[in-house]
Amino acid sequence: METSSAKKRARAGAIVSALPVLFLLADALGKFFQPEPVVTASAELGFPPDTLFALGALEAACALLFALPRTALLGAVLLTGYLGGAVAAHVIHGSSYGFTIGFGVIVWLGMLLRDDRLRALFPLRHPRSL
Repeated sequence: METSSAKKRARAGAIVSALPVLFLLADALGKFFQPEPVVTASAELGFPPDTLFALGALEAACALLFALPRTALLGAVLLTGYLGGAVAAHVIHGSSYGFTIGFGVIVWLGMLLRDDRLRALFPLRHPRSL
């Protein structure tokens, strides 16, 4: 039986996880429709317009996998790779990458709150102090 605190933690994890999902899906839409600011910003990071649709599809797929409880862990791992590529692009072009790293932290915070098995694998406290 799930305790009240476990339910609250799972609910908080769902809320925290919804934030990156919504942002990623909105960002993917920008890559699909390619308004001028998205094309310009992507070009500054070295991504030509003909690559944006594929990047948007990859981003949307990772976000949807992360959003679904059965595939959330796979989605988090794939998003980590996607965000790692984003950080690399920002580093190469000398632009700020703190937001992208923080975004990855939010993804994993949401996962830790959502999944008891993941918390058991990566405890935030020593097991004897629980």
